Amino acid sequence: MGRSLTYADAGVDVDKANAFVGIIKKIAAQTPRSGVMGEIGGFGGLFSLKTEDYEKPVLVSSTDGVGTKLKIAFMMNKHDTVGIDLVAMCVNDVAVQGAKPLFFLDYVAMGVLNTEVAVAIVEGIAEGCRRAGCSLIGGETAEMPGFYQPNEYDLAGFSVGIVDNAKIIDGSEIRVGNQLIGIGSSGVHSNGYSMVRKICFDILHHKVEDYIPEFGKTLGEELLTPTIIYSETVQSLMKAGPLLGLAHITGGGISDNLVRVLPKACSALIRKGSWPVPPVFEFLQKGGNLEEFEMMRTFNNGIGMIAVVPEELVPDMLLRLKAMNETGWVIGEIIERKDSSSQIEWA
Repeated sequence: MGRSLTYADAGVDVDKANAFVGIIKKIAAQTPRSGVMGEIGGFGGLFSLKTEDYEKPVLVSSTDGVGTKLKIAFMMNKHDTVGIDLVAMCVNDVAVQGAKPLFFLDYVAMGVLNTEVAVAIVEGIAEGCRRAGCSLIGGETAEMPGFYQPNEYDLAGFSVGIVDNAKIIDGSEIRVGNQLIGIGSSGVHSNGYSMVRKICFDILHHKVEDYIPEFGKTLGEELLTPTIIYSETVQSLMKAGPLLGLAHITGGGISDNLVRVLPKACSALIRKGSWPVPPVFEFLQKGGNLEEFEMMRTFNNGIGMIAVVPEELVPDMLLRLKAMNETGWVIGEIIERKDSSSQIEWA
């Protein structure tokens, strides 16, 4: 009889995977947070809640991925920033509820485990966790031969945060006259990349290494700029007074995301030109011959998050943003909704 078949013969190297877990343990140890119990390697991550710090603690959870922005990482063979995007897409959705992120888990899947690439990914995830103030407590690395193209992978993330029931930001207190503060994005963030790739590579026939004067860097460097993590920003703004509503501006742009926090009796009036739009968006609009409506429903156009606040708190909120090296602008206000009209109006 021939040699006995092993799992490695089928394309899955268990020994390499076990060695990788040892590396992950060291990386995860760089994201400490009170409440973490044990270390990575068990069947589940343990976290002890200090519920005595809250009158009625509520857990807030979110899951997301990085989308086709990963294709840019593949093209550039640069994998140390997409992990930051992964954390950002999850914890920003937790933050808009007013919650502090507690811990994060990841899912990394590739055809054949490339330890060097996987380590770079997880190091990015750990950096994202540090920026968010949460801990990486577990995850899954899946080796799936024949399922992914060579040198490609997919990512998913899972975050859990906590907020006192009385401090949940749900939009229910939004009223006519409240002001809209737009908080700046770092660029495209992690949405609209199917459109981005079509414009940049199919229509304009650029390569990731092409230097774009408007950006002051290569196309690939601009497109891989990590998504901003707003967790600490939101917590600081909450100390200035009530945040009545928060919207994370992701796929669907301002129109589709801000409306998710507005009461039915209210609309948001957005003033175009009230904030500087980063050059990458003009580049994409011109390159793809996109109408303004399509730009607004696909990209964040320079606004990563919108806060709805009482008018009297605007100066303090803007000062806090500046102190945290964030940029913010008053971009509109809440108005009374007209019968059956859109909840987003542009001026």
